[in-house]
Amino acid sequence: MNPIQEYFYRIEEPDRSTLLFLRKKILESDTENITETLSFGLPFFKYKKKMLCYFYYSKKYKKHYVSFYHGDRLDDPQLLQEDRKKFKILLIDMNEDLPVELILKLINEVKQYIKA
Repeated sequence: MNPIQEYFYRIEEPDRSTLLFLRKKILESDTENITETLSFGLPFFKYKKKMLCYFYYSKKYKKHYVSFYHGDRLDDPQLLQEDRKKFKILLIDMNEDLPVELILKLINEVKQYIKA
């Protein structure tokens, strides 16, 4: 098992399946330019080798989230900035429908701020 697979393997179901589904959607959204790496022990998604977003778990909210680079430039009421400078997060409520369209829209916005 590679380190990225190990990261997801440590997450309990049904959260694991939800995050794996979201991971697949992100990677499929731009197969030529979006890649995945493991940085700081977390699955990071990169756009043309530049930081795009990553998954993590909030102990404060007890929820997984997607953290968007250049989040400080994104304007969506569902995003939380808190004490972060360049990132904003979107909490994932596993009891609600996954906001795939919103996540892909935010990713497309972030891609516009990345200098290739």
